[in-house]
Amino acid sequence: PFQGIRPVIPPKTNRKAPPVCDFRTYKDRNRIERMFNWIKQFRRVATRYDKTRKSYDGFLALAAAKIWSPYFVNRT
Repeated sequence: PFQGIRPVIPPKTNRKAPPVCDFRTYKDRNRIERMFNWIKQFRRVATRYDKTRKSYDGFLALAAAKIWSPYFVNRT
């Protein structure tokens, strides 16, 4: 493993001796990768147009708020 990082990708089902895969860790990894995909839908975040880190972090927070705000709104 590179710097103590172990792969978390599940093996193919037809493999004779499949390596052990921690599916709980895989579930967490998948959630994180989907989050990065949602964030990168914003062109400004994906291409890093901002010159300062403060400006980039601010827009990143704004993009995250726009993505997650529907989950906190009561739609009843």
